[in-house]
Amino acid sequence: MGSHIADFENPFSFQPVGEQASSSIWISFGPIWLFAPFLEQLATRYPERLRGLRGLIACSSSSVLTKRFAANRFDRELVNRLIDAEDKLLAISSRLEIGCRILRPTLIYGQAGPYSDRNLSQLLRLMRRLPLLPLPAESGLRQPIHASQLASVALHLVAHLCEFGWDPSIPDRINIGGDVVMSYEMMIRSLQQAQPAADAARCCRLVPIPNRLFFLLAAPLLLRSPKAFEAVLRMGANLSGFTPAHQLLGREAQLFPVLPLA
Repeated sequence: MGSHIADFENPFSFQPVGEQASSSIWISFGPIWLFAPFLEQLATRYPERLRGLRGLIACSSSSVLTKRFAANRFDRELVNRLIDAEDKLLAISSRLEIGCRILRPTLIYGQAGPYSDRNLSQLLRLMRRLPLLPLPAESGLRQPIHASQLASVALHLVAHLCEFGWDPSIPDRINIGGDVVMSYEMMIRSLQQAQPAADAARCCRLVPIPNRLFFLLAAPLLLRSPKAFEAVLRMGANLSGFTPAHQLLGREAQLFPVLPLA
């Protein structure tokens, strides 16, 4: 197994590792709305580079589901880009007669080498800077997935393909989350308690506020950033119910949070 950096905006520069005719499966964690046209250009202009391709594993996002009724334009456009890219990728795969699985992870967190997430790591930074953090008293459910869990699922699908071929019982689009479903408040508390004793985040006091008052206090944000205001509203929504990573991997569930954290 090898790797090669792909510039999605320059398919001509991409050369697959090894012999072009050798059997290969590609995994992409890059933006799917860039990967889909990249693959389409390869298939149209450089089909010889896909000669040994047997399958694709691509990463999309659960935002396709959680933001499909968003009121702000940014999130609506994101949903459209994701769906269009997914459809295009599946159509190309069908034309090439190769298998394709699209992962739709929810709330990715954790650190992988020099890279960290932009979800829970931002909440950690807030807790390290603020003496207290208000939260809605009745918060919605979450199912965060660690980057390592997502990578393990992708590699598991590859191994399964190599041994058994494409399993028709596994859907083309897989909505996937972590192994633990918890409230937004519990997620923040667990994240806080997972920090070292000297970490400033542990000194931040989490203050539950009645939901009506919490969202009323957040209302001025609507004028400044409708996207940010909707993100605050989603704190009270249930964004869970996805296939747990351990179920796909055939392993025991992992407790939250999985380390390393950003």
